[in-house]
Amino acid sequence: MSPCILCGDTASSIYYQDKHHYFFECSLCSTVYRNAENFIDHNAEKERYLTHNNDVDNLGYQRFVRPIIKAVTKEYTTTHIGLDFGAGTGPVITKLLSDQGYTLALYDPFFHPDKTVLEQQYDFIVCCEVIEHFHNPMVEFRLLKSLLKPNGKLFCMTDVWEDGKEAFAKWYYKNDPTHVIFYNAKNIQYIKNTVGFRNSIVDGRLITFMND
Repeated sequence: MSPCILCGDTASSIYYQDKHHYFFECSLCSTVYRNAENFIDHNAEKERYLTHNNDVDNLGYQRFVRPIIKAVTKEYTTTHIGLDFGAGTGPVITKLLSDQGYTLALYDPFFHPDKTVLEQQYDFIVCCEVIEHFHNPMVEFRLLKSLLKPNGKLFCMTDVWEDGKEAFAKWYYKNDPTHVIFYNAKNIQYIKNTVGFRNSIVDGRLITFMND
């Protein structure tokens, strides 16, 4: 049995399996997660990301990230400094916000690996289609919280899973081998409480964590 990728509990049960995928569900925090034995290696993961169509000028991609753009521009002005964490090959959020006068640093372990940007704090952090890739999610969320200034906000986008086992078999999101953890209302609350965020809000695909 593979311990829960989020909370470490060992009381998990098989949630779904086929010839390509094997997922558990944690009885403590309700996280659905991929069997660690099925994680792909670093090089294969990078190759997978290189296949993503992340052209910053693609209008469909720009529409896709609009919830984060709207959230940032509603809450912050161009005097605030942000971090695009997991920016990927095409940092469209940074591009769109920069076009409006915002300043963001870039970090991505594969494509923008400059760790000096992790040595300061930010007013806000954007994390789009990233958190489902976390192999050690509590380590990553604690890092993200530490990178936020007091009252800062972490804006994440991912597909939130609430639909049950039968629908999971048909869910496209699980089929990406780099997607290793899925989020729901209960485990988002668990992250908030355990990491020490002041609050968390789920609005469709947008998850917002508020720092103290």
